[in-house]
Amino acid sequence: MAANFTIRTAIESDQPVIKDLIHEAGINPLGLHWSRFLVAVNQEGTVVGCGQVKLHRDGSRELASLAVARVWRRRGIAGEIIRALQQKHEAPLWLTCMDQLVSFYQPFGFVRIESAAEMPAYFQRIFRLFKLFQAVTRVKGQLALMVWHSKRGNNL
Repeated sequence: MAANFTIRTAIESDQPVIKDLIHEAGINPLGLHWSRFLVAVNQEGTVVGCGQVKLHRDGSRELASLAVARVWRRRGIAGEIIRALQQKHEAPLWLTCMDQLVSFYQPFGFVRIESAAEMPAYFQRIFRLFKLFQAVTRVKGQLALMVWHSKRGNNL
């Protein structure tokens, strides 16, 4: 399939559409600052996807806020955003996702972490909070933590 989008660094005027994409995808709306984002833009100049890397207090960096407009999904946009973020940022990059998405991230070199002892402090807290949230809301599935250690071996 021919690429009908490009990836670029976000600009301030992209902030509202980034928020809209995150809302539409139903993912964590916290920590959305346009300056950390890369966006996918279609041929008309419309932002159709986004992703960022967040820096946490413990020094860990998280690939986060990966979202693609519903009508633009399954065209390789999310994968291109992931690859561009990996090229832009040093390893390790961490991410959280629901367990059914683990296989989506594996081709990009992300490996699931099972042991809390291997998790940075930020993610240890997230997993404790998720368990509490899950107990109260009965959310199905498990939260997975994955890490990317290097460009070697990735399908970049």
